[in-house]
Amino acid sequence: MMKYLYFHRDSERGVKGTFEWLTDEVEELGEALQGEDKEATEKEFADVIAWLSSLANLLGIDLEKAALNKYPHLCPKCKKAPCECTF
Repeated sequence: MMKYLYFHRDSERGVKGTFEWLTDEVEELGEALQGEDKEATEKEFADVIAWLSSLANLLGIDLEKAALNKYPHLCPKCKKAPCECTF
């Protein structure tokens, strides 16, 4: 969906510009986490996902595939589900 909606504009902005937008949105999420407005926080989570998706699209990376390859329903470190790593 993000590729369909924004790929042309994201391509014009480029990887660096799109990454800068992503970092701005992560900062906004951090600010929202300080408050108590759940709806605003949900919107910031959505914005982070959208910009992360846009960046992945520019680089030809399938986010779903990348996530499932790294986290195949198991913790990548201890290989357990749920994770049993000690910290």
